[in-house]
Amino acid sequence: QVQLVESGGGLVQAGGSLRLSCAASGRTFSSYVMGWFRQAPGKERESVARIGRSGGSTYYADSVKGRFTISRDNAKSTAYLQMNSLKPEDTAVYYCAAGRIGTGGYEFNYWGRGTQVTISS
Repeated sequence: QVQLVESGGGLVQAGGSLRLSCAASGRTFSSYVMGWFRQAPGKERESVARIGRSGGSTYYADSVKGRFTISRDNAKSTAYLQMNSLKPEDTAVYYCAAGRIGTGGYEFNYWGRGTQVTISS
């Protein structure tokens, strides 16, 4: 069982930066793939970024590639999402999730409650 708590959201102007953190409980953090997702009002949840267990492999949605950076510190059981050059369309609730690779792909079974990110134009 893993419990995840996000922090770092807020209101910033377009072009600004935010750093989200996801603190995980438990001693098995390093055994999980970590992902960041977001959901804007009226839209479906979308995958933003993903990082492998050791941090050696990453994935980014095209919409954030070059602006966002996902990282993790297994010693601190924490994942991060550095967000630069923020745009109003990045406004959403951001969730972190922990999962593993299943037979059908990535399976994220543990989710945080989310942190609101609002970008003003």
